[in-house]
Amino acid sequence: MKERIKIAGIMQESIVDGPGLRLAVFTQGCVHNCAGCHNPETHSFDAGYYVSIGEILEMLQGNSLLEGMTLSGGEPFHQGRLCGILAERTKKMGLNVLTYTGYTYEELMYEIDFNPGWKKLLYSTDILIDGRFDINRRNLLLKFRGSENQRIIDVKKSLEQNRVILADIE
Repeated sequence: MKERIKIAGIMQESIVDGPGLRLAVFTQGCVHNCAGCHNPETHSFDAGYYVSIGEILEMLQGNSLLEGMTLSGGEPFHQGRLCGILAERTKKMGLNVLTYTGYTYEELMYEIDFNPGWKKLLYSTDILIDGRFDINRRNLLLKFRGSENQRIIDVKKSLEQNRVILADIE
């Protein structure tokens, strides 16, 4: 496969980037530049390296213990079309997809009619953790989130009901 995503790195077995054992893909490039970000090295669009979607899928296929894949960053929606393709193919393998984003669900919904890549990624995501990291609302006791403004959203239910439905994965 020719499609390549620019990444900062991949963690092949993560237990902190969503529920269960996951392959975590850290995309490269982010415009949010949140103060206190956990991954500031992922902000620059000039850093990182390219990896093919096929290589990532091989990593997923090579580990039968994985429950899913996490797309983090950086900002996965900056590479929405390619991350959407990866997410779609991951779901076809029977795995779930969790996506972290600095955008809110509402911002994504506003933009998806203008940005088909964002729509592809959002519609291929099972769980969305949304919102910019807010250092003033930082809470180390939160599971899978860094600050209290961030939400864990069940994307399918939210799309069906046309409102944010929080996921119960804690």
